[in-house]
Amino acid sequence: MDSYTIGQAARLLGVSVDTARRWADAERFPTRREGARRMVDGPDLAAFCVQVAREGAEDEEAPATSARNAFPGIVTAVKLGTVDAQVEIQAGPHRVVSLLTREAVEELGLVVGARAVARVKATSVFVDRA
Repeated sequence: MDSYTIGQAARLLGVSVDTARRWADAERFPTRREGARRMVDGPDLAAFCVQVAREGAEDEEAPATSARNAFPGIVTAVKLGTVDAQVEIQAGPHRVVSLLTREAVEELGLVVGARAVARVKATSVFVDRA
């Protein structure tokens, strides 16, 4: 299972380290200590990313952004079929869904909580493991 420092979590959430630290202090997402570092488990961060994105979608004053073709984020759902698979990535306020082969998902080790980058080209989405 992947885990993240507060700084890494902040980058995936698209907020400052101070904001992520305040959210952790307010127990909006669980953290644990690994030596001097506070860590967030991947599945917990994935769930929180989805929650923050939903809150942002409800916020009418959320700033408009111009996204490029690479969306770094965290895997929030994986649905495996016999041959195909569906992977959802929460990249800041963006939810990206990709359909790919089951073999590709297994080779990349895409599981809930894993870091990944969705690369969008026309109507295709390519997923890289960060």
